[in-house]
Amino acid sequence: MQATLTAWSIRRYGGPEQLVAVERPMPVPGPTEVLIRVHASAVTRADGMMRAGLPRFSRPFLGLRRPRNDLSGTGLSGVVIAAGADVTRFAVGDAVFGEAGLRFGANASHICLDEGGVLLRKPESLSHEQAAVMCDGPLTSWHFLRNLGELRAGERVLILGGSGSLGSAAVQIAADLGAEVTATSSARNAGLVADLGAARVIDYTREDFREDGRRYDVIFDTIGVSSFAAARGSLGRAGRYLCPVLTPGLLVSVLRTSLFGRREARFAAAGLQAPEKLRAMLAELLAMVEAGTLAPVLDRVYPLSDLAEAHRYMEAGHKRGNVVLA
Repeated sequence: MQATLTAWSIRRYGGPEQLVAVERPMPVPGPTEVLIRVHASAVTRADGMMRAGLPRFSRPFLGLRRPRNDLSGTGLSGVVIAAGADVTRFAVGDAVFGEAGLRFGANASHICLDEGGVLLRKPESLSHEQAAVMCDGPLTSWHFLRNLGELRAGERVLILGGSGSLGSAAVQIAADLGAEVTATSSARNAGLVADLGAARVIDYTREDFREDGRRYDVIFDTIGVSSFAAARGSLGRAGRYLCPVLTPGLLVSVLRTSLFGRREARFAAAGLQAPEKLRAMLAELLAMVEAGTLAPVLDRVYPLSDLAEAHRYMEAGHKRGNVVLA
């Protein structure tokens, strides 16, 4: 009897009910691939947007009615159980973490990935659950704050959505860089955000950051709740507005501000960077983990069989940090 893996397929774009558990033949690793037994995988806002087919302008590239690569999930952590003949970076038994990228399929019992992709050995200091989310909040926030936003010590940064997967990582990264960190969150999560390194926490249910007269060198809108036009008045003279949620409005702002004015909107997808660059960024994040200045925040851990429920909770907008399958 042929061995199979368990995964989750997206039948068509829509809500969590479009996720259906499937059995697929167990893949055989190619010459440069490794077969990984997945111990944990991330459930992210980006996964939810992919399932919903958002933004709509991405559908011609990803699939008109459902993703051409129909399996769900990108971030994962697990153990190598088989390796191709030409694999040199990993061996059977290695604990690894990384992301599936545009091939998807991380929300599964097994996955086959190329050793040249975004895949690293998992340090003992991270659990599989923590490692599975490293390529979401921490990697994306590092890319936007360090590479795109060029955040420096002594600068003021405002992080919108400080308690989510990106925000909780961004607060820690910005604090480690020596920036003066302000973040927004609900009152329920204010203590968590302060403990992560925010010097000031704004309760977004009672205060509007645009009305207090403060200016910031960088505004990192982790969940797309604002816009460059709305945030412009809170930016310093050469301030940078960063947002990982690409919309037509953001694209227009990026193009316009690259030509006119000193305040800028900036965007560049982390996942489209070359694998070697992403691995280098992850190596720097792992150095922070070892130094004790970065720890992924976990909210809820669901079994693989409860992916649809995990999506519902993730999209409710009240999570603290990350949602994981294990």
